[in-house]
Amino acid sequence: MDTMAVTLEGPGRLALKRLELRAVEASDVVVSIHWSGVSSGTEKLLWTGEMPPFPGMGYPLVPGYESVGRIVDAGHDAQSRIGEWVFVPGANCYTDARGLFGGTARTLIVPAARALPIPESLAEQGVLFALAATARHALAGGDAPDLIIGHGVLGRLLARIAIANGAPAPTVWEVDPARTHGAQGYDVVHPEADSRSDYRSIYDVSGDASLLDTLVTRLGKGGEIVLAGFYRDRLGFDFAPAFQREARLRIAAEWQPEDLAAMQSLIQTGALNLAGLVTDVAPAGDACAAYPTAFEDRDCLKLVLDWSELA
Repeated sequence: MDTMAVTLEGPGRLALKRLELRAVEASDVVVSIHWSGVSSGTEKLLWTGEMPPFPGMGYPLVPGYESVGRIVDAGHDAQSRIGEWVFVPGANCYTDARGLFGGTARTLIVPAARALPIPESLAEQGVLFALAATARHALAGGDAPDLIIGHGVLGRLLARIAIANGAPAPTVWEVDPARTHGAQGYDVVHPEADSRSDYRSIYDVSGDASLLDTLVTRLGKGGEIVLAGFYRDRLGFDFAPAFQREARLRIAAEWQPEDLAAMQSLIQTGALNLAGLVTDVAPAGDACAAYPTAFEDRDCLKLVLDWSELA
C-alpha cells in the first residue's frame, strides 16, 4: 500500500509525493484522511530548520499531527472500527520517510487506540482536537489563566476552555492588530494598554523566549508563569525580580489521551465552540503553495488541507 503525502525534504524544501506504507498489523486501522491541519508553531520550525533536537528528528519527514478522516480498513483485531470518522494525532507508517509527526497524508495506518472517534459534522474543525488537548493539558496542571500572551489559535482555545470550565474571563495580550479580533467573552489588549502587575497566573503561548523578564514583573506574590508554547531560543530571566515575587515557572508538555477525551466531551456538549479558528482551506494538491501561507500570512490563523479530491 502507498499514499500521497506532504514531505519535508529539508529546510524550505517541501514536496507532495507518493510514499510506501508499512504493512497493516492486527490492531491497526487504515484511515482515509479528508482534512489535515498545518501547525504554525512546530511545523514552521521544521520548515525553517530551527527545530531544536527532538526524538525522531531528521529529513525527509512527513509533518502533521492534526488529521481527520474515515477508517476504511483494519487489521483482524480492529475490524469493528471500520466506518468510524476519527481524529488521528500523527502517524509513523512510512517505509521511506520519517514519521515526525506523520499525519499529513491521504492514507494513514495507525494503532486503533490512536484513532479517536469524533463527529463527522465538525468537518475541518475536527483538526483542532490536538490544539484543544494541548490547551487543556496546560490548564489541568494549575490555576486557570488571569493573563494569556498571544491571540493565535492556542491562545483563543485557552481562553475559551477556561471560560467553558467556569473560570473568570482572562485578559489576552496581542501586539498584532490583525489578531485582536475574534474574542468570545474576554478582552484582548495591547500590553502597553495594561498596567496590572498582580496577575496570579500567566500563560504564555507566544513562543517568544525574550518575554520572561516582562512577564515576571506582571506577577503578584507567588504567581505562576506557564510556558504553553514551543520555544526555539534559550529561555532566561533576571533572578532578583522573580525572587521578590516568589515566582513559579511551569512548562506544559504534550497532551495525554485523557486531554483528548476531555475535549471530546466539551466539544460534543457544545460547551466549547470551535468556530472562527480555521481561517484557510486549501486543496492538498496545492500544499507546496499553502505551507508558506500558513507560516507567513498574519491573517491566517489556521490553515487546513483538503485531501478529498486527491487519490
